[in-house]
Amino acid sequence: MRRREFIALVGGAVGWPAGLHAQQQSTIPKVGYLFSFTPSEDARLWEACRQGLRELGYIEGRNISVEARWADGSHKRLPDLVGDLLGRKVDVLVAAATPASLAAKAATSTIPIVIVAVADPVRVGLVASLARPGGNVTGLSLLTPELSGRRLQMIAEMLPQLTRVGVLANPDNLSYALFLEETMSAAQQIGAQIQPFHARNPDQIEQAFQSASKSNLQAFMVFDDPVIWSHRKQLVALAQKTRLPVMYGYSEFVSDGGLISYGPHRPDMYRRTAVYVDKILKGTKPADLAVEQPTTFELVINLKIAKGLGLTVPAKLLAQADEVIE
Repeated sequence: MRRREFIALVGGAVGWPAGLHAQQQSTIPKVGYLFSFTPSEDARLWEACRQGLRELGYIEGRNISVEARWADGSHKRLPDLVGDLLGRKVDVLVAAATPASLAAKAATSTIPIVIVAVADPVRVGLVASLARPGGNVTGLSLLTPELSGRRLQMIAEMLPQLTRVGVLANPDNLSYALFLEETMSAAQQIGAQIQPFHARNPDQIEQAFQSASKSNLQAFMVFDDPVIWSHRKQLVALAQKTRLPVMYGYSEFVSDGGLISYGPHRPDMYRRTAVYVDKILKGTKPADLAVEQPTTFELVINLKIAKGLGLTVPAKLLAQADEVIE
């Protein structure tokens, strides 16, 4: 049963005569979007960004120009993609997730940058503080590290005898250290041990699950990372093959056959990047725009997968769920 659905409004490009279109393109503001993942895996997040612009009255090709670049799950490509967008003289650069945001900041200290889905922008050095960012960076925080304790608690409610938990993460993502620190702190409170597993590509994801299945782990937690996200279908299939209960950060994993997820509703966050873009284009400096934190989180549970794993989901946890897949 679905209690909340994201409704994507798909809009088409507005047709204009060739000469007028060229004139418009030379004078209207240009916004660049930098994504770490693949377009096929996250088309709805890109559409959410565009939807936010439309809601504020922006029409592509008429009063705004947008360009997107995708790293296809490879962090190494990010600097070149940033350079390409900056070479196209964008007025604002929107960067999704920590690796892309850090690459953007490293490339320019003058072009305004709007970040989104960054775990802790202060601790990774993107902004001076959430209230007063300073510099040319602002945007939306994901607050992933602070969610680690709650995620671990939820998986422990499904596995009352939980003592050994694996954590899958990409070590190239600077937010990983923050996530691991929060997870280990939460694990101490419930008397559980944490075993990290690293994955930078699909082969390493498979190797991590093979190692985890031999380590007598009772559950897995997946760190929010664009590379891992880009291969979520492979990850979900491996979880089913190894029969490991896995807690994810995003509902898409559960929709693809995962067990449980808890975190911010990502399309909402990406849609709100338009609010920052709009304010910056109208003259507000990024340094004067506080970094926004999510205030609502969604819990999604796949009962079919739980039953297949022989797990009983507590009624209390089901009552808290925003969506239960049966």
